[in-house]
Amino acid sequence: MDSWIMVLLITLLAFVIGTVIAAAVFLMMAGSLPRVRKGVVAFFHPFADGGGGGERVLWCAVKAVQDACPKAQVAIYVREGVTAEHLVRDARSRFNIHIEKPIQVIPLRRTHLVLPERYPRFTLLRQALGSVALGLEALRQLVPEVYIDTTGWAFPYPFAWRAGSRIIAYVHYPTISSDMLGRVWSGTATYNNDADIAESPIKTSIKLLYYHAVAWWYGLCGCVTSVTCVNSSWTRDHIQRIWFLGRAPVLVYPPVDTSELLQLPLDRKLKQLYLVSVNQFRPEKNHRLQLEAFALAKRAAGPTLQGQAVREAKLKFIGGCRHADDEARLTALQQYAEELGLADCVEWIVNAPFSELKAQLGGAVGGLHTMTDEHFGISVVEYMAAGAVPVAHRSAGPKQDIVRPVLEDDGSEQVTGFLAITVQEYADAITRVLTMDQRDRLKIAAAAQKHAKSFSTERFLQDFTAAIAPVLPH
Repeated sequence: MDSWIMVLLITLLAFVIGTVIAAAVFLMMAGSLPRVRKGVVAFFHPFADGGGGGERVLWCAVKAVQDACPKAQVAIYVREGVTAEHLVRDARSRFNIHIEKPIQVIPLRRTHLVLPERYPRFTLLRQALGSVALGLEALRQLVPEVYIDTTGWAFPYPFAWRAGSRIIAYVHYPTISSDMLGRVWSGTATYNNDADIAESPIKTSIKLLYYHAVAWWYGLCGCVTSVTCVNSSWTRDHIQRIWFLGRAPVLVYPPVDTSELLQLPLDRKLKQLYLVSVNQFRPEKNHRLQLEAFALAKRAAGPTLQGQAVREAKLKFIGGCRHADDEARLTALQQYAEELGLADCVEWIVNAPFSELKAQLGGAVGGLHTMTDEHFGISVVEYMAAGAVPVAHRSAGPKQDIVRPVLEDDGSEQVTGFLAITVQEYADAITRVLTMDQRDRLKIAAAAQKHAKSFSTERFLQDFTAAIAPVLPH
């Protein structure tokens, strides 16, 4: 016990000393930055050419700024080697977003400093420090009148604020949340809390102290924003608890491109019953749970016609592999499917174009989502827009914002999908979706499609513009 207390005291002392040093460095570095460039709005988005949901938010935000403030010069801090022409072309081809006015690119050489794979230990702290170094690299080249962060790296905010910028944050996912702290406190082993730490009271105590210190730093950085936008109710609740804000964050749902999916017919000819799972092959997406639930549903299927429908149904995984780790994870999932006896009824569609995704969604009866605390859940919205009944995790964005009942014209409530947590709950929901009467399915699909329209690009542009207009250059 004495050694345990000693470790905690040493850790606390190191934190206090580190705080004093950091404050001194902050004052020194902030004072050496150039003057504010009036009329410039700069977006901090180091991987603006990534092509994901975060980049769609970026380009819609750029369009909102240019429409609301035509005379403003828009700049983007982005990794070295990416040109403005490439970014504008990418926005048009990937997202159908047309950036009419010119943008300026501020190249960043050290974007590797925020990559998690670079830091096998103390990932959170070292990424945070890396983001500070990257933010300073950006600000040494240009201090804008308005600094907009669309990546979630709050740690450079105080430097931009001290240099004279007004800060706008669009937060997709809190860097650290009370849920993360709760899982460490309870000793739960997850993808961001190793089993050897979860099983050790000493290591758990040290990690809690470490997380609380980072959370305190994160909260201080967030308090300098002029406008804080969040992408979901769950993110809003956590930011409100962790950031030292004097006002509530503004909820601005991300712009989901559902226009083509909404044109898919609901009353489709289901030649082959199948479910889809649209997610990158990343650990937090928890594809193993989907396989286990699908296998359990098949084992529990009875001898009736409905049971036969479950036994003959397929599950199609549609996802992207970013690098070798994702590819290794995909191989492990394929082997696990074989172990569960699912090899003949599971299909893997990797790095598919949108046309293939649309075709698969157009024939699916339902869609699976199993990530705990998904901040929003774009794939769930895509299921609903396409008329596939969602079965999503009962947490965060899907629970609070997306898979919610809608009011019908007669005043009654109509469900838009199902929520689950355990393997058994998922298996029951899968069975229900696969054996549902066509008329009941159409009612759910129609209500889900109606609700999916709440997350449109037009809604984002309207709400984001209203939130940021007061702090844009005049």
